[in-house]
Parts: sequence; C-alpha cells; structure tokens
Amino acid sequence: MKKHIIILSAITLSLVLSAGSTAFAAGKTSASTACPALAPGGAENHDADNRTVPEKDRNVSYLDVIRFENRELIKDDGSVSLNMDIVLDSTKIRTQHTVTLTPALVSKDGSREMRFEPVIIDGSVRHKVFLRQDRLDGTRPQRDSAQAIIKRQNGKEQEYTYVSEVPYGRWMLDGSIRIYETVSGCADCGEGMSDRTLIGHILPEFIPEWRTGTIAPEPEPIKIRAETRVARLQFRHDRYDILPSLANNRAVLDTVYNSIALVKEKEYIYITGIYVAGFASPEGTYEYNVRLSSNRARAFADYIEKKNDFNHDLMHVEWSGEDWDGFRTELDKTFFPKKDSIISIIDTYTQDRNECERRMRSILTAAEYKWLVDEIYPYLRHCTYRVEYNVRNFNLEEAKELIYERPQDLNLKEIYEVAASYGKGTEGYEHAMTVAQEYYPTAPALVNDLAIEAIAQGEYDKAIRGIMELDIATEGELTEKEAELTNTLGVAYAKGGQYQEAKSAFERASGAGNEEASHNLTQLLNVLDQM
Repeated sequence: MKKHIIILSAITLSLVLSAGSTAFAAGKTSASTACPALAPGGAENHDADNRTVPEKDRNVSYLDVIRFENRELIKDDGSVSLNMDIVLDSTKIRTQHTVTLTPALVSKDGSREMRFEPVIIDGSVRHKVFLRQDRLDGTRPQRDSAQAIIKRQNGKEQEYTYVSEVPYGRWMLDGSIRIYETVSGCADCGEGMSDRTLIGHILPEFIPEWRTGTIAPEPEPIKIRAETRVARLQFRHDRYDILPSLANNRAVLDTVYNSIALVKEKEYIYITGIYVAGFASPEGTYEYNVRLSSNRARAFADYIEKKNDFNHDLMHVEWSGEDWDGFRTELDKTFFPKKDSIISIIDTYTQDRNECERRMRSILTAAEYKWLVDEIYPYLRHCTYRVEYNVRNFNLEEAKELIYERPQDLNLKEIYEVAASYGKGTEGYEHAMTVAQEYYPTAPALVNDLAIEAIAQGEYDKAIRGIMELDIATEGELTEKEAELTNTLGVAYAKGGQYQEAKSAFERASGAGNEEASHNLTQLLNVLDQM
C-alpha cells in the first residue's frame, strides 16, 4: 500500500507561546497540599471537549522553549506513525518540575482524538525523587506508560528522537497533530497544562476525479428497416381462400393495404421484400395443417401483390403450421378451468404436436373442447406480413420533422443530432432521447450516455442496472465499446461505495486499453488507501 507522508522542514521550528498565558491548568496548589497528578494517559480515544480548562487556571508552560524538529507523519496500511526530534537545548526545567508531553492526533472537527505515547522530562530533583520511589514500590503507572523518561540537564544540549504509532482510522483525515503538556511540581501538584497544534491539516482526504468517455453511435450507411404486422383474417374451417366479406376481413385487408401503401409512397424508402407467413389452428393432423397454413400464406401473398401492384420477386411466402405459441398465449389470458393442464401438455410435447393434441383432447369434455374451438381457435388462423425496406440518410431539418412523423426511419446518429440541436433540458431534447430509448434501447452509445446521466443525478444503481442489462461478458477480451461501458460501470460502483466491484471493472477496462479506466484505477487505489 502506498504511504502518505507529511514532512515538515528540517529547519528548527519553535512553538512561539507566551509562558503562562497559553496553558490549560488544573488549578495551582501549594507544594504541601495533596493534589492529583495531571499527566495525560497513553494512546487511546479521548473527548476533546474534556480538556477545556478555565482561563484563570492557566499557568506554567515550557512549550515556548521546547523545539519539535524534523516532524513527519507516515500512514502505512493500518497505522499512523509520528516521527520527530524533541530538542531541549534552550529549555531550563525547574528542579522540582516534571513535564509530560503527549502528542495526539485530533479529528478535523475536534470531536475525536487518539494519543501517542507520552514523553516525560524531569527536573533534576524530581528525577531523584521518582527514582527513589521506584525502588520503594515501583507503582507509577503514568510513568510506566511513557515512551521515555528524560532527566533534563539544564544548560546542555539534549535531544530525543521520538517515534510512536497508533492504529489508523478514516476519521483522522484532514485532522491535526496537537501536543499536550502537563507540568507538575513536588508531590505531583499541578503547575500547568497547555496544548498547541504541532502539525496542521494532516492526511489530507483524497478527492477522486472520476472520468468517463462517450461512445459514438454506430454508423449505418444503409438503414435497413422492417415492419411486422398481424393480419387477423378469418378463414372458414379447412379453407384458405381470402373472403373480404367474411366477418371483419374487409377492415383487416384495408389496414394491410394502407400500412404497405404508407411505406411504399415514401420517396426516401426502397422496399426490398415482403414476407408473408400463414398459421392454422390445431384441428386435424400436424402435417395437414402445415399444408393448410402454406396455402393460406400463398393466398394472402397473392392478394397483397395484386392490390399493391408489386413485382412478384418481392414476395416471399413462409408458413409455420399450427400456431401453438399463439394458442398458449391466448389461453393464458382466460380463466378456463383446465388452462394449466393444457399449457403443461403444450410445453411437454413440443416435438410431437399430434400427440400433444391427443393428450389435450383426452382431458377435455366435448363442451370444453367446443369452447376452445369457438373462442380460441379463430385467433390461431391468421397470417402475418413483414415489409423490409431501406431508408436513405437525412439532414438535420428532415430529421427534426421525421422524429415526430416516422421516428423508426431515423438512425441513432440522426436522433442524437436532433437532440443536440435543441440542447439539454429542452422539450425537443427530451423527446429525442425518449425516441432513442424506444428504438435503440440496447445501443452502447445510448446506454453509456444514460448511465453517465444517472451517475450525475446520484442514481448509481440505475446506472449499474442499465449497463448490466447488456450482459457484457465477464471473461475474455473486451471490445472498445465494451471497455468504455465497463469503465462507466466502474465509476457507478465507485460513486456508490462498491469499491471492490469498481476495482474489478476498472482493471478489466484498463486491460483492454481504456485510458479513462487506467486513470480511475489509480484514483480508486488512493481512495482505498484511506479507508
């Protein structure tokens, strides 16, 4: 894990304090009066509010003459280490005084802190007293917790190299290092308490800069389109001739004619083929019904060709026999009591439809079967037709008209150009993007743009779902578009706090050569280092 280091100048730095006016005091008592020791504890959490001492009780402090040089704070994985030199050269400690220095890491808002090991500096007399007491009972927990106990030799150069560490916590980011000083006199009477900032703005929080890219809409030199419709023509049982006067056939045939004419009459459309398919209901054998559906399809194709004056070569006839899929769909809409049993038979005997019909007939009464023949089977005797055609490309003004009239004839690039011409936030832009989603819901360019927009709105789950619906392979090499989408996916994960998923996405996209992903991976590692 990369280390974050804050190094201060090696030039001697002094804390410029006014003696007696900068300390927190616990109250001054005479040397003959018993009073509690005021040395702070070891490395533990403390409430910063608990250290406030009334102004009137502030007094003795040595912080203005103790120097803290070569200060640096190092974060390494799960710990934070404070390194510095405590220089006492200009410090004259009174012989009866003990000075306890305790560095602490304080949160940005001051609500939390963690203390490093203290260092104790004794005046000459106090040091002798404590040595004597140690020989007698050895019970000095505050002194035992100190990293070092130094006897100050006034008038001489004296320096101590301090190194101490505490467990890292994210709350430490943008915090500070403070030094707490406790001065006690004979009999451990309080003489003064002070604290000052030693290093400000430590461990600055890393704010990542996530990058996403765009995907250009796929080019479409020849716009190939197709429109498929169902013609619910009624056929007499076992017949295939087209009877306009039967049931609702006239309205159905008029709809067929008008829908084809609408395509045929557009000057920018070139019809390349008309495909007709016929279907039958399940009465009789499967083989017979295949022939029946073929004859119905041919009759319908001949009708379209004559009515629309098409070249015969444009007509293509297909047939599918019995419409079991349609049977299943229509039956599922009803409350027929044996619906589930029939659907189970349909799903089981897919390879032998004759057996399927026999099994179905065996569980039905005559009245039940007649209901199916009268209510469901007419929907299964029908034809479908599909018109395939090519569309030329359009300029902006043409596209702005067609996006309301026939948006299916525009490619995604043309829709994007229309949207851009109106500008984000406008009604025209929103309409164009709605059209894009309707006709090109899985286009990588659109999915990526919608995900980026969702991320900007803080809808990270929505962005993730949109990209994941494309079912990008989790193994193997990514294409350029897949890498861009995977990078956007990683940003959505990272913004949503799913860092391991983000790391995996950035690694995959970066491995495919995506530069934004390489940048984002570096950003993510810096974020993870501060977790």
